[in-house]
Amino acid sequence: MDWQAYLSDFHERRPGITEAVLRRATCEGCTGYDWLLEAVPTVGERPVLDLACGSAPLEPALRGLGYLGVDASAAELALARTKGAGGLVRADAARLPLPSDSCRAVVCSMGLQILTPLPEVLREAARVLVPKGRLVALLPDHGPLRGADVLWLAGLMAALGRTLTYPNSALLRRRQLPRLLRAAGLELTEDRRRRFVHRPRSAAEADLFLDSLYVPGLPPRRRRAAQRWLHTAVRAHAVLPVPLRRITAVRATP
Repeated sequence: MDWQAYLSDFHERRPGITEAVLRRATCEGCTGYDWLLEAVPTVGERPVLDLACGSAPLEPALRGLGYLGVDASAAELALARTKGAGGLVRADAARLPLPSDSCRAVVCSMGLQILTPLPEVLREAARVLVPKGRLVALLPDHGPLRGADVLWLAGLMAALGRTLTYPNSALLRRRQLPRLLRAAGLELTEDRRRRFVHRPRSAAEADLFLDSLYVPGLPPRRRRAAQRWLHTAVRAHAVLPVPLRRITAVRATP
């Protein structure tokens, strides 16, 4: 599976879709973006780098901290610019066009699971961070879940004929992650999970949720089956779980 080709095509055809869905997923009135931003340091003179920034949903909150956004997708960056975002650069996350020790923080929303090669991406993040600078990342996860969550997710996975996996799923497992970060010059300081929920109120919102999933090579019949299942969720006034994981790490000092 050529994930890079798939992801490039996905974001060229659907810019802004990740932001559109995540803004609808909440936990106690907050979005995953709010949760991510809680861990971003606000003190310091250096800018904050938004790695794989996509349509730049974090830019308004980080603008006053010296925002820099990097993404490989021209379509995502073009959409971000139409919303007034500045400080945007098209670049590879594994080869950042920034000097060493230039950022107080690196944030990455829903990107570490797909950015490859991940060890190089993390080394670049550590390189551009100041000593003790912080990496804050938001990732999809498999839990926590409650009650009917399991039913709706199991039905969706059965319709898709697969579980949701990503290029870096194995590397980001909890037992692997501290070692991976350490090899890049980072020390893990937090690894938390939180249950967000999305309540699709129309067939169109359900379709948007489905279209936001990374499911390369999905046959049309499987997509139709997943669509029918999600439309059932709309009629049942169900909530769809969106479990997220927040990771924080600091650049180690020699």
